[in-house]
Amino acid sequence: MLLSPLVLALTLLTPVSGAKTNRFALCLPEGVKLTSEIREESDGSTKPKGKPKTVASRLAELRARCKNRKLVTRTGKEIRIVQLIGCWGNPPADYEEQLQRQERELKELREKYVVIEIPCSSNKIIASVVSDNRSNRSYGSY
Repeated sequence: MLLSPLVLALTLLTPVSGAKTNRFALCLPEGVKLTSEIREESDGSTKPKGKPKTVASRLAELRARCKNRKLVTRTGKEIRIVQLIGCWGNPPADYEEQLQRQERELKELREKYVVIEIPCSSNKIIASVVSDNRSNRSYGSY
């Protein structure tokens, strides 16, 4: 029966789903995961966005690959992943300068590379804490 060896060969040669995630492991900056949410460019719409984009989904859109420990697009343009600053509970005295410096650096990077921006996520933590506090609040009779 010729079908069995063919099925066996296809099964052995089919990549495991985890192989896709491992192919970028050497190219991701320290602390960045494929599941990290990214900042999406505004399209001017006021409609709520659907599911948040992740590093993995953006890399898939770009048809990225890891080449010589660098992320590159299908056309060979290098991809840079940047962790944004700006999540301060009590901001430092020079926070405006830091944000302006970050914006200048991002502008320079965008001229040469495809830039994926990972926002700081303290707003999620704050939102979670606020919703937990509201749900745990008990109102006594006065």
